[in-house]
Amino acid sequence: MAAEDRLRTYRGKRDFERTREPSGRAARAGADEPRFVVQIHDARRMHFDFRLQVDDVLKSWSVPKGPSGDPADKRLAVPTEDHPLDYEDFEGVIPEGEYGGGTVIVWDNGTYEPLSHDRRGRAVDFAESLAHGHATFRLHGTKLHGEYALTRFRGGADEEEAWLLVRKGPARPAGHGSPDPRRARSVRTGRTLAQVAAAAGEE
Repeated sequence: MAAEDRLRTYRGKRDFERTREPSGRAARAGADEPRFVVQIHDARRMHFDFRLQVDDVLKSWSVPKGPSGDPADKRLAVPTEDHPLDYEDFEGVIPEGEYGGGTVIVWDNGTYEPLSHDRRGRAVDFAESLAHGHATFRLHGTKLHGEYALTRFRGGADEEEAWLLVRKGPARPAGHGSPDPRRARSVRTGRTLAQVAAAAGEE
């Protein structure tokens, strides 16, 4: 499916004359490794948006408590619409009344390494592993590092699809959980949600 088709839902929810969110662009030329980004979104409900580049879009999940470095934490991840690749860099304020109105910061970003294999140890296409409901990958971010898994545990015709995002490895009592979103700082600008909102109000 072409990116234009995959972004139809994303574009249909937004008025780009009002919001500064990107409308979408083609894949990065010469990109060797797929990208990931974690954004903190202070919308109607505070949450983290976890996005993985799959082909020419960012597959996206809303993670209310955010990703954790502690393997004992199983984080609910609810899939949302595919986003354009340049959404990785989006930081700012979505106007009130627009879809997802609120402040967004880029909490972490980097590359990831697909790790999904079949029972014989052969590598499986990452998009295919997601379609089958389980994918493993290693994050190489500024803040997040190591192996994670996304596993679908609910999602039939009559129920909302839901996944779990889990850090792989042995449980560690001193494992690092998720940050306080209101104190967390952008990996791009070093600003907090409040500072980004204040700067937008001065423009």
